Amino acid sequence: MAASTPTSRGALTCGWTAVFLLVLTAVLFAVAGPGHRTGLLSLNTAFLVFTVGALGAVLSLVLGVIGTVWNLRSGSRALAGGSLLATIVGLGLTINLVSWFLAAQAVPAIHDISTDTDDPPAFVALLALRADADNPPEHPGVEVAALQREAYPDLRSLRLAATPQTVFAASLQVAHELGWEIVAEMPTEGRIEATDTTRYFGFRDDVVIRIEAQNGETVLDIRSKSRVGMSDVGVNAARIRAFRERLLQLI
Repeated sequence: MAASTPTSRGALTCGWTAVFLLVLTAVLFAVAGPGHRTGLLSLNTAFLVFTVGALGAVLSLVLGVIGTVWNLRSGSRALAGGSLLATIVGLGLTINLVSWFLAAQAVPAIHDISTDTDDPPAFVALLALRADADNPPEHPGVEVAALQREAYPDLRSLRLAATPQTVFAASLQVAHELGWEIVAEMPTEGRIEATDTTRYFGFRDDVVIRIEAQNGETVLDIRSKSRVGMSDVGVNAARIRAFRERLLQLI
């Protein structure tokens, strides 16, 4: 009986550590994104906090598994439930992190997506808001355009039978529905500019929509560009797809 005491203490320590790491992970994730979104943390600091949180999630999973088995085998059932909770939540967090990493690896490291890569819609009203952005407002050129066409071959100009006025009104409605902040709406020019803010880190991505009449059709092009970061992890393409899907439902 005496020989089992150190094992029980070790099992308890492992269980408590798993639970502590789970709580620490939750706190770090709660601080990283919102901290940057509210301006309390710089981008580098927010990413550092997030990275430590990600490491904590993996460690809570590993120690949770060990703690659960160890507590049950040693007869120290007091923390078996806590260790199991750390295992389940840590597994969920780890799966999400791995999924995000794989998604990032599956797309090119670009952050400027346009349905017209030969003549991308230009930012006008948004130029002032992008003055301090890491990524310049100009399209990065033919190399990025080629990478986009290979990764997102479905993102092309929309050719619609509706009038430019109808398409403009519907586009503006969709932009509002998606929660974008409208910066400019110029119906006579067929141009809408807006900013979309990501939920977690609060990254601000800019969107410009161009609507033109061509040969009896209305041609709509949309461009979405991140202000910071080398890779958008597919966010800009997903934003354009969401806009296009909703617009086609209205027209």
